[in-house]
Amino acid sequence: MGERELDQELVERAQRGEKGAFDLLVQKYQRKLGRLLSRMIRDQAEVEDVVQEAFIKAYRALPNFRGDSAFYTWLYRIGINTAKNYLVAMGRRPQVSTEIEVEDAENFEDGQDLRTIDTPETELMTKQIAQTVNDTVAALPEELRTAITLREIEGLSYEEIATLMGCPIGTVRSRIFRARETIAEKLRPLLDTPENRRW
Repeated sequence: MGERELDQELVERAQRGEKGAFDLLVQKYQRKLGRLLSRMIRDQAEVEDVVQEAFIKAYRALPNFRGDSAFYTWLYRIGINTAKNYLVAMGRRPQVSTEIEVEDAENFEDGQDLRTIDTPETELMTKQIAQTVNDTVAALPEELRTAITLREIEGLSYEEIATLMGCPIGTVRSRIFRARETIAEKLRPLLDTPENRRW
């Protein structure tokens, strides 16, 4: 049984009133949804509140879930809309976090002493590139930012992003292309790449 079938089974059990089935879905997707929403909302406590709110909305809307899309795609859409509504209510616009994932930070920590190639110059350059990418993504129009985040950070397929954003797959490709072009343009002075090359 694949992930989607397993989720569908849990959804159907939850729809029949089995509370434990929905709890399993919460446990399965809580961290993943939190990671996605932390790209829009910086404060971790706020992220947890919005994730909880998204699950409450999903639970209430569960009787209407027909399984046309995968459960997590449906849940992500609820999560993104909940985060957007929260930010609008707070009078803020979505942010893209510049924080490195905790797991990434731990992995890089160990190898730091082994890599003698890291001179202060290359370290500074790496930081500048990361900062430029983060700043550029943060400044993108919302639909481009969401598309590139779902693709590059969450690793979703074009089909999943199209379903999630409620637009044709061609639109998703175009948004991701435009986002990458904008990032490449900003990186060009740092990387010294010619005009006709992306990186």
